[in-house]
Amino acid sequence: MITLFAFIGAVALLVVFHELGHYWMARRCGVKVLRFSIGFGKIIYRKRFVGNSTEWVISAIPLGGYVKMVDEREDEVAPEDLPYAFNRQPVLRRMAIVVAGPLANFLLAIVLYWALFLYGVPGLKPVLGDVPPGSPAAIAQLQSGETILTINGETIPNWQELRWTLLELALRQGEVKIEARGAQGGHLFHLLDMSSLEAKDLDGEFLDKLGLHPYRPIVLPVIGKVADNGVAQNAGLQEGDRILRANGITMQRWLDVVEIVRTHPGKTVQFDIRRGEKTISISVVPQAVAEPGPNNSWPGARKIVGKIGAGPQVDNAAWQTMLTEVSYGPFEAFTISLRKTWETSIISLRMLGKMVMGEISMKNLSGPITIADYAGQSAEMGVAAYLGFLALISVSLGVLNLLPIPLLDGGHLLYYAAELIKGSPVSEQVWEVGQKIGIALLGTLMAFAMYNDINRLISG
Repeated sequence: MITLFAFIGAVALLVVFHELGHYWMARRCGVKVLRFSIGFGKIIYRKRFVGNSTEWVISAIPLGGYVKMVDEREDEVAPEDLPYAFNRQPVLRRMAIVVAGPLANFLLAIVLYWALFLYGVPGLKPVLGDVPPGSPAAIAQLQSGETILTINGETIPNWQELRWTLLELALRQGEVKIEARGAQGGHLFHLLDMSSLEAKDLDGEFLDKLGLHPYRPIVLPVIGKVADNGVAQNAGLQEGDRILRANGITMQRWLDVVEIVRTHPGKTVQFDIRRGEKTISISVVPQAVAEPGPNNSWPGARKIVGKIGAGPQVDNAAWQTMLTEVSYGPFEAFTISLRKTWETSIISLRMLGKMVMGEISMKNLSGPITIADYAGQSAEMGVAAYLGFLALISVSLGVLNLLPIPLLDGGHLLYYAAELIKGSPVSEQVWEVGQKIGIALLGTLMAFAMYNDINRLISG
């Protein structure tokens, strides 16, 4: 239910703002608006306010909306309404009405980011964990325990910002300048070469390829919880058990336990356990579970791993020291929200461009199912996460609608730009051909997005 309401709330907010942009500009330009609809298809609710010619409706399919204006190309127009028809407006006014929708989405993103930066952004401190030998991070002499302060002069307050900044720079490749504070407190400077990154690396966790991982407090191999009727419980493992050895190998961290369990699906693992003052041996056969392959590949490529249904005992105090919350004053928050909206737009365009060129997999496209899933997850994480999700989707919606594809706002802007250049509207034949091309392109994109959604569901 949280996912459902979070998704409906997100769609309603984004659609209302987008269509309000069209509506507000149409009214400012003297165009008569007949209907403002949230959703498509059959009308399930309608309302007309006194003194307002616009019919406000909610339609059955909640995946968009529209503003219907007086237009001779769509319906017969009464003589008294002809001066208020959209098609009779100067081309610059028509362009303003069209572009107002995407601009409203960008404005909404700015407001949401501003509220988020005022409220406070929780996150993980940008402290490095283990740096794999031979990785670009190791070559740059970055070391575990260093705290990243700036990247190319940009302040890095948390791990999320580190990842976002490096993603933007990865699209350009080359070297980046990193300022860090060492584990002993001294300032350090590094040059990280990202030229080894390939476009396909951006499909997954590209920071792994660079050798950058967040520091995590050591979790000891002590069982903190066991799933009811799971393998661990049925074998006799209990909360508080410390795993000393597995198949004779000393277990120093919980990750050591995870590794040996994952690599032994359906095979016996002999645990030596300390329980109170006693040391006992327990045999466990991890359950074989199918796990998605790299980059959510097709289910046939899934990997079989072992699981026993047990979790570690976590030192919450140690983890709390790794968390941070960043907030700003009203003016600074507004400045940062402008920059964040701009950067998000540019990254979205670059990613789309690389998809079109075939440099990045189309698996990165997401449809309504994935968006609904993320809406629910972010809502469960709290207000800040949900605001960030809404801002990101609002930017994406604005960018998508400005693409020069017929049926989208960007396609209409393309026609009106041609009209400005040639001095007369494009022909009806060009409009019709464009509509067909637009339907084909959008249908293909939607098919890819829905395929990716279903694939993610199947592959877990």
